[in-house]
Amino acid sequence: MTLRIGFLGYGFMGRAHANALARLPMFFPDAPETERRVLIGRDESALETAADRLGFAETATGWREAIDDVDVLFNLAPNFLHAEPSITALERDVHVLCEKPLADEFDDADRMAATAAESDATAAIAFNYRFLPAVARAKRLVERGALGEIRAFRGQYLQDWLLDPDAPWSWRLDADLAGSGALGDLGAHTLDLARYLVGDVERVSGHTRTFVEERPDPEGDGTSAVTVDDAYSAQLAFENGAMGSVEASRVAPGRKNDHRLELDGTEGALRWSLERPNELLVRRADARGFERELVTEAEDPYVEHWWPPGHVLGWEHAIVNQDSEFLRAVATDGAYDPDFEAGLAVQRLLDAIQRADRDGRWVEI
Repeated sequence: MTLRIGFLGYGFMGRAHANALARLPMFFPDAPETERRVLIGRDESALETAADRLGFAETATGWREAIDDVDVLFNLAPNFLHAEPSITALERDVHVLCEKPLADEFDDADRMAATAAESDATAAIAFNYRFLPAVARAKRLVERGALGEIRAFRGQYLQDWLLDPDAPWSWRLDADLAGSGALGDLGAHTLDLARYLVGDVERVSGHTRTFVEERPDPEGDGTSAVTVDDAYSAQLAFENGAMGSVEASRVAPGRKNDHRLELDGTEGALRWSLERPNELLVRRADARGFERELVTEAEDPYVEHWWPPGHVLGWEHAIVNQDSEFLRAVATDGAYDPDFEAGLAVQRLLDAIQRADRDGRWVEI
């Protein structure tokens, strides 16, 4: 069976997922066959160029009609367009992989998860960092008890692309289109890994800040208001008693895409950074300090599909690994994690952090 694929959106993540689909037959020969059937967007001229580059057979400027021509929809659109196309697809039993965060607001995410629960189709959210070998190995270490009882999680996601106050305005800076700024754009990933590695969160605090309140209009006509956060920080209280601290910023000098996490347990600890994605720093019970582990052995998660030991993997390989798992679940009617329920759980945290900031108090989840 060949799965007919539709993409809603063709920017950064469109290129990432098109690359993943092209790589699957080479490195995951057991993955189902795919046909890049239709690319959906608004600008006909740009759409034709993108379809040629990304390998799509057709284009469409309306998503409602295009959904009927595909088996799988990759919803790669801005956050405010996540809900309706995904819900419509799932109601028609079209499988969906939706980029994060699940929606621009909690109510939409709640509707999406409810529809997914009623649909026979697979509904996946793209928390791609779970599929990096080092992060997946960290999960195995936690599950095996190598760190003992987890006591603390620390997560950061730092970038600097908005450091310059003259950086142009985009949809990511509009609360009506994005929902939030660094919180949803970057924090969603960190909060998912917090749940993935430690467990459910019981309550949160929150602090958000916008440092630059207006930015140049990209069309060169004055300025547009920034209505989302440039940075956030929060404290987490996990249901199992662990503590957590998380933060993200898009105005952190010198940080291009620095996603990092740390876990402290009763028997050990670990550290990981996306700037060194193939490495884990692990402190075991019988060691004085952290030891470096290069996660490139064939027995490490996903590595058997790629290169010989010691040959590192990059950011894009997580997308390939993720899409292989998703499409295999689609083809076999199998379970997929993270699904829309996982996306809703993170959306609940995003919403709670915003309310905690607004009200100046801890918020129960």
